[in-house]
Amino acid sequence: MENSNPILNGQQVLEVTDIMGILPHRYPFLFIDRILEVERKKRIVAIKNVSINEPFFQGHFPGFPIMPGALVVESIAQAGGTLLLPEVPDRQNKLMVFTSIERAKFRRPVLPGDQLRIEINVLNWRSRAVKMEGRVTVQGQLACEAIVMCQLVPRPGGPAESAPQAVAQE
Repeated sequence: MENSNPILNGQQVLEVTDIMGILPHRYPFLFIDRILEVERKKRIVAIKNVSINEPFFQGHFPGFPIMPGALVVESIAQAGGTLLLPEVPDRQNKLMVFTSIERAKFRRPVLPGDQLRIEINVLNWRSRAVKMEGRVTVQGQLACEAIVMCQLVPRPGGPAESAPQAVAQE
């Protein structure tokens, strides 16, 4: 099964269906549309096309829609997860969750019609934790930058939690 992963097979450009084969996220919380470049375990470049149809624009803000900064940072984490999760054995039983966000800066608003270019560089990666630097640009202008740390945790309902209990037979 692991050999069918496009990143492990050296594929550079991934479409959304490839990404959905790696990340557990689904609409409306999948914030990566395409992968443009991959350097295994080191770097990835992803694209997010921002549409007025995104559900968060209904309330953020009426009359002046802006993509929430927390979701821009989430796109950084998802790009990093797309890069690193294929390297994790037994990843279907794990989740990658935030443990910290450092030095997040928002330089310009992200608006409907923008295309985010999300560039991730891995700073430090251990078996259960990763530190990544992310930069998000729109038309060459810096929109957001942050350092995120994530950790692998067991997925609720995974093998340890869902193993059948032995039942005594009379």
